[in-house]
Amino acid sequence: MSIPTIPNSNKPNVHHEHIHSKIDLSHRPEASYETVSDSMIKIYVWELPVRIFHWVNALAILLLMVTGIYIGNPFVSASVQEDAYYSMLMGWVRYIHFFSAFVFIANLIFRWYWVFKGNKYATSNPLKRGFWSETFETVKFYALMKNKKPHYVGHNPLAQLAYWIFIGLGSIVLIITGLFLYVEPQPESLFGSAFIWTSLLFGGDSFTVRSLHHLVAWGIMVFIVIHVYLSFREDWLEKNGTMSSIVTGFKTESKHVIEDQHDEEK
Repeated sequence: MSIPTIPNSNKPNVHHEHIHSKIDLSHRPEASYETVSDSMIKIYVWELPVRIFHWVNALAILLLMVTGIYIGNPFVSASVQEDAYYSMLMGWVRYIHFFSAFVFIANLIFRWYWVFKGNKYATSNPLKRGFWSETFETVKFYALMKNKKPHYVGHNPLAQLAYWIFIGLGSIVLIITGLFLYVEPQPESLFGSAFIWTSLLFGGDSFTVRSLHHLVAWGIMVFIVIHVYLSFREDWLEKNGTMSSIVTGFKTESKHVIEDQHDEEK
């Protein structure tokens, strides 16, 4: 999710008005790019593993949310009275929920691996110099205040922070509480005993764990709505291919972006 900048109508001065990020990622693999015109280039921002993670994650979350809502509040029932094996709707919904959850977990582990393996747009480090000051400048930008927000090709620090909170911490809480609820009916099992501490960590009873699971799930859904809105908004304002980039991997930027980055690394 990239937080957008408002296009500058005075095109000849865009290069001179760019404020450059102080977050150093020069130790990470550089993104490839290709020339589109004398002034524009296409940058390979989102590598294939990042795009695969994005769409698998989106599908898994969609299935988890739909099935989770049904599990919490069954709003339909089997229309045909027959053997429970064929019309056990709640059972099938739970199976889909559990399967989607394990796909979600495996996909997240894969993404953590790519944080260290991928190019500089695949990573984030809140401990880097300039991260928090530039996050604050981005907040001021959104608040329509005077700011010194740099231009970002990938995710800006505020977007990265949102990912840390919702996709990072939120997913971990969701996974731990979800696994506890999954094994709760068999506390004597090996898997069940491995997660018995979860209820103590989050309040001491099953109701608290279940409530936290639901609350975090809805928090992630709110994040997704904002993420989609801001992605469309940036694509419309910047005309840089933000929406198509999560399919192709490429975003369109001014050549000055690459030239300025190379100058700063010298």
